[in-house]
Amino acid sequence: MASAQAQRKVGNQDDGLHGAEQEAVRATGRGKSKASARKVTYGFHLVEGRMPHGMEDRHVAEFRRLDDGNEVGLFGVFDGHSGADVATYLRNHLFDNILGEPDFWEDPMKAIRRAYHRTDRKVLKKKKVTVDGQERPRRGGSTAVTVILLNGENLVVANVGDSRAVVCEAGRARQLSVDHEPLRERDAIESRGGFVTEMHGDVPRVDASLAMSRAFGDRRLKEHISSDPDVTIEDISDDTELVVVASDGLWKVMSNQEAVDEVRDTRDARKAAVKLVDSAVDRGSKDDIACVVVRIH
Repeated sequence: MASAQAQRKVGNQDDGLHGAEQEAVRATGRGKSKASARKVTYGFHLVEGRMPHGMEDRHVAEFRRLDDGNEVGLFGVFDGHSGADVATYLRNHLFDNILGEPDFWEDPMKAIRRAYHRTDRKVLKKKKVTVDGQERPRRGGSTAVTVILLNGENLVVANVGDSRAVVCEAGRARQLSVDHEPLRERDAIESRGGFVTEMHGDVPRVDASLAMSRAFGDRRLKEHISSDPDVTIEDISDDTELVVVASDGLWKVMSNQEAVDEVRDTRDARKAAVKLVDSAVDRGSKDDIACVVVRIH
């Protein structure tokens, strides 16, 4: 496993990644809008943690010009657990499923909820996955936080689980997603026949297993958890500076305000994502980290 020092070394590379210490970095890059009236750029950085499993975080960061002339910015983080099967499926399909809903532009909140539910049903229906030419059972589950920027004017944010989206407005952090924690949703879990454990030295868990109350996949827990997303629509204003989308490997060691303070003055979005990941590692995060920063210039 890569050491924390190796993770820091890699993250501090400004142009390209070289040397054996890159072992921990799984993806890094940047891009920009080509159609929006606003200047919008994004950067992403993913680092494998020091946990006894391979990299389980996945991401999406891209702009698409649609056939009808609209431009959408698609930014998502998917934090897998008990493997990366479900997170990989979400990376490959969730945004397409959302945009494929016929009423997406008329009622995006309703369309996104429907797409989340349909995607989860597809995840549960497909019980096997092919890896390296060999078929095996699909394992585990995943969080999802999706941010869709509509023509540079509106943000549509949805999530299940504890991956998070945070906006910086005139220097102040505001969380756009909802952390779906077992204690917060104990009543709903128990009404479905499940239970929440609180063990000393551990986080609360659904059925002594899952540390969140909503997720994609998780077939054996599905009766007791939900894939119903919280969805919100936000207008981009003159005060909107940036959005941070990241897995809990970042948020376990950094508050929302600390995150935006860390990168508010970093104009390059990729360097901002690298800086956040580096800071999380310096603060002791051992988990995988996927981080996307969207700058509204």
